[in-house]
Amino acid sequence: MDLYLKDKVVLVTGGSAGIGKGISIGLAEEGAIPVIIGRNKQTVDTTVAEIEGMGYRVGKAYAELMDGNACQQAVEKAIDEFGKIDGLVNNAGVNDSVGLENGSVAQFTESIHKNLTHYYQMAQLVLPQLKQHKGSIVNIGSKTSVMGQGGTSGYAAANGGRNALTREWAVELLPYAIRVNAVIVAECYTPLYERWINTFNNPEEKLATITNKIPLEKRMTTEKEIADMVLFLLSSRSSHTTGQLVFVDGGYTHLDKS
Repeated sequence: MDLYLKDKVVLVTGGSAGIGKGISIGLAEEGAIPVIIGRNKQTVDTTVAEIEGMGYRVGKAYAELMDGNACQQAVEKAIDEFGKIDGLVNNAGVNDSVGLENGSVAQFTESIHKNLTHYYQMAQLVLPQLKQHKGSIVNIGSKTSVMGQGGTSGYAAANGGRNALTREWAVELLPYAIRVNAVIVAECYTPLYERWINTFNNPEEKLATITNKIPLEKRMTTEKEIADMVLFLLSSRSSHTTGQLVFVDGGYTHLDKS
């Protein structure tokens, strides 16, 4: 199916690793131009080189997303290089384990800033471009926003905010025909997830315990499965879909795990 994404310029925060990398590669394969925004220059450069090695166009900008000026410079660089912005994927974030019992107000505030504030910042910066091109925003969220996890108040609250902003922006931007949706992730086996699994004494046993609770096929969601939904929501194939929280999780969040 042609998603009509050819030559569309889409910013992807955290687009050089894990789910973000899958989205960047998927966009490139569809003929779009992903612009990867991240702070780790080595990771960004490696992913850009990989995509260029496949014969596709790709852009990049180095930015610490907690720095508003760096975000603005990244957006301006993308416009200078490609002349427009058609879409934004807010993806960057980290489950930083700032809990209630073992946390502080300062840590909680930093977690919100690290995991939510730049979603707003980036959306506001690209809005003039999206208004010109009837663009689309996709926010990446987490099951923690609806299920909780324990010991991660900051991340859970930030993801609840992502869900709320998705619907708030979908309403506010109706006059401009800008669609805003979110893809909610549960158990997706990324390099970051693998590092977390390996912190347990018996990683394989822990992983099996988790996958056995995933209703559909008892397996992890893949990065590509997340990316495919993101691409669909960015594309005009989903032209009458906005304000939706789409759970790509094998039924983990809502189905009976028994």
